[in-house]
Amino acid sequence: MKKLVFAFFVFLTGMIFGQKMKVTSGNFDFLKGQTELNLQMDYSHVEFYKENMNEVEYIAKQQKDIQKAGKSPDEFEKWKKDWEYSKNTQFVDKFLASMNKNTDIKTSVNNPAAKYTLIVETVWIYPGWFGGIMNQPSKLSTLLKFVETSDPSHVLLEIDSKNAPGDNFVGLPNNNDRISEGYVKTAKTLAHMIEKKIK
Repeated sequence: MKKLVFAFFVFLTGMIFGQKMKVTSGNFDFLKGQTELNLQMDYSHVEFYKENMNEVEYIAKQQKDIQKAGKSPDEFEKWKKDWEYSKNTQFVDKFLASMNKNTDIKTSVNNPAAKYTLIVETVWIYPGWFGGIMNQPSKLSTLLKFVETSDPSHVLLEIDSKNAPGDNFVGLPNNNDRISEGYVKTAKTLAHMIEKKIK
């Protein structure tokens, strides 16, 4: 029971104190009166763990860990497919659902009609781990850039989001499920910030 209470405390502390979101340039004025946003996800510069591995190194680490665990090569292929699916679908869907639940400005992908585009550049991921009673939430750092859809070089607002925690109260065994919860938290915090600033 003590382990469970400790694990809950560690998780709750991470949820409360972990994430930091700071405007580094621009303001929210351009979003007043807007009803829609285009979304673009960018993983081109993502790094992993405290070692700051690039994506190729991260995938190689997963392959090595799967081999060390005595699992078949099919398990790695399964993991790799899940990673690609998560990047291209799950993370996007989770971010969109959280944004659209928490702000009246509706966000979607592939919407060239939207005047502004939100680029979510994933900077750093710590996948966390699952060990039954004891778990470590994932952490997600992103750079959130609002640009003109017709001229992406024109950046109107830039926000640095660090260490958004990803997990739930009972723990998530799958790394990608934990990471996706970091996108949920990022979107929710961003949406609340938008609503507060454009009132």
